[in-house]
Amino acid sequence: MNRAKTNYLIDLVLTTLFLIVASTGLFMYFFIPSGIPRGKYIVYMGLTKATWLWLHSKAGILIVILIVIHLILHRQWIVRTTKDFFRKEEKDVIIKEKQ
Repeated sequence: MNRAKTNYLIDLVLTTLFLIVASTGLFMYFFIPSGIPRGKYIVYMGLTKATWLWLHSKAGILIVILIVIHLILHRQWIVRTTKDFFRKEEKDVIIKEKQ
């Protein structure tokens, strides 16, 4: 698999996982009662509170892992862009001093 396809696949999975984490987080916040005794065994949209929490936390862990992989794959771009960002400021100062 070439680099572009790998990046696309990682971004697609990251987006999907983000949507899962965001939707389960919002669903649990607004619709599932908080606290241990309240709502522990009640079924919400076919899943128990424990299942919602499991899905939310596992998707969150996968997001962290994929973000690390994403940053590793883009490390050269990050380093190059950071260097260019700081060099441009130095060039601007040198040009202004000459005028």
